[in-house]
Parts: sequence; structure tokens; C-alpha cells
Amino acid sequence: MYSDPVQKEYSRLAGQYDSRWSFYINTTIQETINRLKINSGERILDLGCGTGALIQGLWEMSPEAEFVGIEPCIEMLEIAKQKLPNSVQLKVGYANNLPFPDNYFDVVVSTNAFHYFRNPVQALQEAKRVLKPNGRLVITDWCHDYLTCQVFDLYLRLFNRAHFRTYGLSECQLKLQDAGLQGITIEKYKINWFWGMMTAKAVKEAKISSDF
Repeated sequence: MYSDPVQKEYSRLAGQYDSRWSFYINTTIQETINRLKINSGERILDLGCGTGALIQGLWEMSPEAEFVGIEPCIEMLEIAKQKLPNSVQLKVGYANNLPFPDNYFDVVVSTNAFHYFRNPVQALQEAKRVLKPNGRLVITDWCHDYLTCQVFDLYLRLFNRAHFRTYGLSECQLKLQDAGLQGITIEKYKINWFWGMMTAKAVKEAKISSDF
């Protein structure tokens, strides 16, 4: 049905995704939420929103905010629709070609999706494009600086076509810089003996007007 390996993989896994990976999903989402402040009335985009778990957590924390999710797998979005309020807008699409106007979102956030992006710098440039001036980008994903993640990354690159690759702190820093983002901070941490994660935060710098 699908030629895209990510769509093919997660159309098959969608029904069992939340239960199969419950500890990993819940923990990484909480770590992301701990590092992200949502202000009243802000518009937030979730890149690779999957079954909507991150949006669900953010909405419970800030129900007055406006949430949008984008995800390539229709089957994952169908599950997200069942758990999220009707006010949440969900779209089929890819991070490297976002169907939104420039300067549209206050926050772009992503958890556990960056290692699937075939063109990560283009995805970051798209995130920057749709962010408002002074808008914030927050990305949580596996960290290649941990040995367990290096081994798992190698295994998946050999045997799982949906997976692309993971990055360490220095690579992530360079990609954010190449996308023209500012105020970059990256924190790495373990959530258990196996999973080594990192959360990167950056800002789209506001242009200073030359008009007097």
C-alpha cells in the first residue's frame, strides 16, 4: 500500500504503538514537557505527532493553546483523533514540506521523530520558516553519544528501512546552526539503562528593522 518505509512501518504498528512503547513514550514526553513552557493563546505544531500523545500531554497542561499535528501515517492520525479534542487540527504531511504559511507558529516541537527525517536540515529550515520571530523549537530524540543508542542505531540502519539515523550533541548543534536557528541549548540524559535521550531548544531570531 505504501512506498514510503515510515508510512509502511507505522501503518502496521499503529494499533499497538501506545501500549507496546508506553514507558518510552510517556517518559520522553514528560521530559519534553518539563523543558517546554506554553503560554496562553499560543499556536503549537507537533512534527511527527504520531498517535497524539505529546499533544495530549500539552493540551492537558495548556487547554487554551491552539495545537496542530502533522504526521505521514494516516493510521497513526486516526488513533490521535480518538484521543484528542476536536479543536486539535491534524494533517497528513512531512516535516521537510510543511503545509503552513511563514511565521505561523509560536512553538514547533517534536519527540521521537527526528531520527526518521531523511533531510534533517531541510526539516529544521521548514520549522524555522513556519515559526514566528522569537518562536521556539524543541526537539527530543535519541542521543548517539550513548553506546546503547549507537548499537541500536546501527542495527536499525541495517535492518529497518523506516529508520534513518540518530545524532550526537555536536551534530545536532551543527544542524540547528546550519538551519539558521539561534539560542541553541542541548541537554542529554538517560531515562533508563538503555535509552539515552537529548532535548534541543532553539529560537528563530527576530529581524531587527532598519527603519527609523
